[in-house]
Amino acid sequence: MAATGSEEQGGRAYYVTTPIYYVNDAPHLGHAYTTVAGDVLTRWHRQRGEKVWYLTGTDEHGQKIMRTAEANGVTPQEWADKLVDEAWRPLWEHLEIKNDDFIRTTEKRHTDRVQEFVQDLFDKDEIYKGGYEGPYCVGCEEYKLPGELLEGEGEFAGLKICAIHKTPVEILKEENYFFKLSEYGPRLLEHYEANPGFIQPESARNEVVNFVRQGLQDLSISRSTFDWGVPVPWDEKHVIYVWIDALLNYATAVGYNENPAKFEETFPADVHLVGKDILRFHAIIWPAMLLAQGLPLPGKIAANGWLMVGGEKMSKSNLTGIKPQDLTSHFGVDAYRWYFLRAIAFGQDGSFSWEDFSARYTSELANDYGNLASRVAAMVGKYYGGTLPETNSGGVAEQAVRDGLIKAVTEADRKIGEELDFQGGILAIFDFVKQVNGYITEQEPWKVAKDTSAEGQAALATILYTASEALRGVAVLLNPVMPDTSQKLWDSLGAEDALGALADQRIQDAATWGQLPAGTTVTKGAVLFPRLEEKPA
Repeated sequence: MAATGSEEQGGRAYYVTTPIYYVNDAPHLGHAYTTVAGDVLTRWHRQRGEKVWYLTGTDEHGQKIMRTAEANGVTPQEWADKLVDEAWRPLWEHLEIKNDDFIRTTEKRHTDRVQEFVQDLFDKDEIYKGGYEGPYCVGCEEYKLPGELLEGEGEFAGLKICAIHKTPVEILKEENYFFKLSEYGPRLLEHYEANPGFIQPESARNEVVNFVRQGLQDLSISRSTFDWGVPVPWDEKHVIYVWIDALLNYATAVGYNENPAKFEETFPADVHLVGKDILRFHAIIWPAMLLAQGLPLPGKIAANGWLMVGGEKMSKSNLTGIKPQDLTSHFGVDAYRWYFLRAIAFGQDGSFSWEDFSARYTSELANDYGNLASRVAAMVGKYYGGTLPETNSGGVAEQAVRDGLIKAVTEADRKIGEELDFQGGILAIFDFVKQVNGYITEQEPWKVAKDTSAEGQAALATILYTASEALRGVAVLLNPVMPDTSQKLWDSLGAEDALGALADQRIQDAATWGQLPAGTTVTKGAVLFPRLEEKPA
């Protein structure tokens, strides 16, 4: 994917990251959920006119990927290349993800910098050699504490299993290098206290704070029982622990130790989007690593909940057989992007069902939004030959619509742009859509059109201009969420010729009334949200 050009603007970038995803399998709905959220957030800030940098990528080292490659009869690198080229990159392009960079942890720009970072910690006496034995989950690539394990049942009866992957842990004993993580507990607690919004949501913050208060153990940062990883620079019998390797992508991708100017204007991230199952790595290990190097800490670590399908967490180890493309082929890409952020409060667990998606699509997208756009364009076509009429300022009803747009812009900008409350922001926009529908129902332009007096025709012009101008604001607000349909609406309103590119319209200016000039050509384009066919068998 090409860069967006946002790097050409001056000033510091608004830097957002997703986790880098394991390539031991193809992406599923949960991966897409986080990545779409990051895309909407960064598109929103671009629409504000800000410089933005959006990073995603893949995590390609570690024992789990090595074993998956072996099971498929290929090298780990061949497996990673295949998955990235055939599954990961194509899906992000399909979902209209507008990332500025895609980092792979097998790239030299990453591996060289990882070695330099770890060598520097070793030289600062932050790393020492020791031994460790304990239960290890290959799926998590993490040693587990006794309290984090469950008793196995059925085929795993008598075994300890990982609470996340529901598979037996292995007892691993090896000589490793350790990072002095235990020394950073007080400084981390101090940072959490001084920056209450550092970890979100609050429930996630409380979990991390309580964990750190119990005392941290030093962290094993190398492995010597396998070789698929970045070699420890001073001892090549060891490879760097995959999580140390992976977390550093947020620094290496923006020029750490390579491009000082790029690093200075981008790092640290304003927002790290993560799944709650990897929160501790990001909220404890990552900031401790940065503190050890004297580097600034990220602005916010936002943990989204688990996406549930039929009450079960969506994961590679618990497949439900649903691919994102299964949904986009039925509902469309824009509806897919909208649905998960609309239906699930970001930061909370949420359930997906085909029936719920269908109901919301029909009610909110097709009936409320799509039908509004279609009706307004049809009436401008019928009564004014497709030319937006001249109008006066209107009365109380029109002022209420103008006030409604101001409210929608203000609330959506705060909720999406600042609070990462995607659901709340989308609801604010759709509340306005419902208000405009109500305005048309109350004003009854089809009846007013029968009044051929000057007053009647002036009233009709006011109603249709008000509705068209309201839709102009909606197109701007929904562009980060549903870029394709927003562009179709923008074109239908004749706004591209009258006002310029939709991407150049600023969120903060969307409520300025009267931007669509009279005389603009309004056309009734294709239906924004076609009627759904029956669910395929």
